[in-house]
Amino acid sequence: MKVINVSVFLFLVILSYGCQSFQSSNERETMVASSEVIREEVTEVIVGADRLAMFVPMLQHKKVACVVNQTSMTRGSHLVDTLLKLEVELVKVFAPEHGFRGKADAGQEIDDGIDGKTGLPIVSLYGEKKKPSSADLAGIEAIVFDIQDVGARFYTYISSLHYVMEAAAEHNIPVIVLDRPNPNAHYVDGPILEPKYKSFIGMHPVPVVYGMTIGEYAQMINGEEWLDGGLKADLTVIPLKNYDHNTFYELPIKPSPNLPNIRSILLYPSLCFIEGSYASLGRGTETQFQVIGHPALDTESFSFTPVSREGAKYPKFENKKCYGVDLSSETIGSLREMDQLDLSYLLDFYKKVKATGEPFFLDNNFFEKLAGTEELRKQVIAGMSETEIRETWQQGLEEFKGVRSKYLLY
Repeated sequence: MKVINVSVFLFLVILSYGCQSFQSSNERETMVASSEVIREEVTEVIVGADRLAMFVPMLQHKKVACVVNQTSMTRGSHLVDTLLKLEVELVKVFAPEHGFRGKADAGQEIDDGIDGKTGLPIVSLYGEKKKPSSADLAGIEAIVFDIQDVGARFYTYISSLHYVMEAAAEHNIPVIVLDRPNPNAHYVDGPILEPKYKSFIGMHPVPVVYGMTIGEYAQMINGEEWLDGGLKADLTVIPLKNYDHNTFYELPIKPSPNLPNIRSILLYPSLCFIEGSYASLGRGTETQFQVIGHPALDTESFSFTPVSREGAKYPKFENKKCYGVDLSSETIGSLREMDQLDLSYLLDFYKKVKATGEPFFLDNNFFEKLAGTEELRKQVIAGMSETEIRETWQQGLEEFKGVRSKYLLY
């Protein structure tokens, strides 16, 4: 009972800090030291960003840059605002795909700018460059990386992580990764990326679903010497608490504009292959990655019409009615029970579109980049079953699991 009373007191004290500046170093130390105490008797997941006592002392008396977006929250406050209140000397923000506030379209170039709230310069890592330059890193003495991942190879935040670590290693700047749960960490599946199809939507020889948190993934990048020239970053991972790979974690903030809820996040690894086709996955609707449609399938009873909207200004089949499949009522429990990719969506929709005489695959090799191989397209066209296709992945998956096991924290 005494611990609970103390916890409540500290919680109220900390809440009061959200509305005022710190008046003394003692107050700052209280907030840092008590960052976990308020929940020590609760088994909820504590993310790396909440474990201030483990990393804020590493930032003192240093010029710090943050790689963050809208998901970089700690106890109701953005990490940038929290660190500034703690008088950490933040000098720059690096923004990944979708931008610092997470509102830009997928694939839309992000411009450099100034954050209107803090006045900090924002350097885009999804525009003319994907990697911080020497000029960008001039004077920087530490980099904090805190971005929510969803555990699929083609989700570009792990590619941004690679380039940040590489640039930091080249300039002897330590990197601190604040770990966050991976909502798709409970399984490992899919074809291994082949070097021929390396791109920003797939940089490493890993399967589509790799079953690791972003902190574990950072350790693998370092340990497998995937950075240019075999460089290794001076890496620290601030781990999660009360978490393992089977922990269900519903993200409190959508990680990007077109993953609006946990259902879309759980479906994303299986559905994203269809992004390499002429079919729509609901960009330009409110059920992104929960519907599949094509204008030619007008015999289907379900339909939706993509329109221009924030996060999807020029969606596929804009203002055209698409007919197909509605997955927006799939239960979260049934999706969580999946321990492998569901290829039935891809195989079934390929057959339906093909029967109309319309083309299915885009002709720009985007499907190959998503799959990480040309074999999957060939297998779909050849009419192979899901079981037959999956069998061709098994050797690569077993080899990857051996690599993965060296870097697991949970």
